[in-house]
Amino acid sequence: MNFALGEVFAAAAQRLADGQGGMDTIHLIASHGQTVCHLPEGKSPATPAGSTLQVGEPAVIAERTGVTVVADFRTADVAAGGQGAPLSSFADYLIFRHPARGRAIQNLGGIGNVTFLPAGCRLDEVIAFDTGPGNMLIDAITSKVTEGRLSCDVNGEVAAQGRVDDALLAWLMKHEFIQRQPPKSAGREEFGAAFAEEFLAKSNEKGLGAEDAIATGTAFTAESVADAYRRFLIPKGRIDEVILGGGGVYNQTLRQFIMERLAGISVLTHEDFGIPGHAKEALAFAILGNEAMLGKSGAMPTVTGAARPALLGKIIPGWRALKEQV
Repeated sequence: MNFALGEVFAAAAQRLADGQGGMDTIHLIASHGQTVCHLPEGKSPATPAGSTLQVGEPAVIAERTGVTVVADFRTADVAAGGQGAPLSSFADYLIFRHPARGRAIQNLGGIGNVTFLPAGCRLDEVIAFDTGPGNMLIDAITSKVTEGRLSCDVNGEVAAQGRVDDALLAWLMKHEFIQRQPPKSAGREEFGAAFAEEFLAKSNEKGLGAEDAIATGTAFTAESVADAYRRFLIPKGRIDEVILGGGGVYNQTLRQFIMERLAGISVLTHEDFGIPGHAKEALAFAILGNEAMLGKSGAMPTVTGAARPALLGKIIPGWRALKEQV
């Protein structure tokens, strides 16, 4: 899988380069990889600092494209005792910091994560952590209740037809991860297939239909975001704007649920700032890759809890000559 996914990533990079002047024009490729296991909390004497594993072999990407690759950005931070996430906070700081407006940059990928930028903040004043599930639980529930006919709730159309079960939502909000103080990061270990099965068992006990189950799962993502803001961010500073990114932005029901729970706060998207929602994470890793090549750390120990600012990324030289940095 590691090598096969490396081939997929290399082919994707080649297709992109072909449409933009060819691979000879590319200075650097930054590849996060696909996370298959993320256990940042040390679970045994063998891994006292925790562990994390991403696949998508960067050596394959470098060989097929000839371009130097920086990859595997989580690992150094986890080795230094950090959560290895969120990784987009450095880019959020560079792109979205505002001298007068407090901003929460909320990603809605598989997992939800937030970067809080108080008005005029310094880098060491940034707060960031995973808020809970993003699309992961919604997708798993949708796939299960539709017997695989749908892999996701497109535009939130199914959830829009359902009713949120308040009692089941209250049970979801008691999840240990939701209650935990930052710094914290989550993955499939917390909100993947096993948790979806547990949720659906509870849903079936209550006799909920497919629409109500998906609506309740969608409300869980929205409520976990709002709850994190109320408990961990608003006490630290004013939030004037929430900027949504990631695939969850296209779920209209999820967006509506979030807006309802954040009444009085302006809710925007990355597109409002000229950044395609699907491109945001790629942009963040391009920035981290550039920092690594310059010998600079894009790590944020105040966010991840690491003992020091590790240099993020492993550098795999390509066979093309490195271009001079301008």
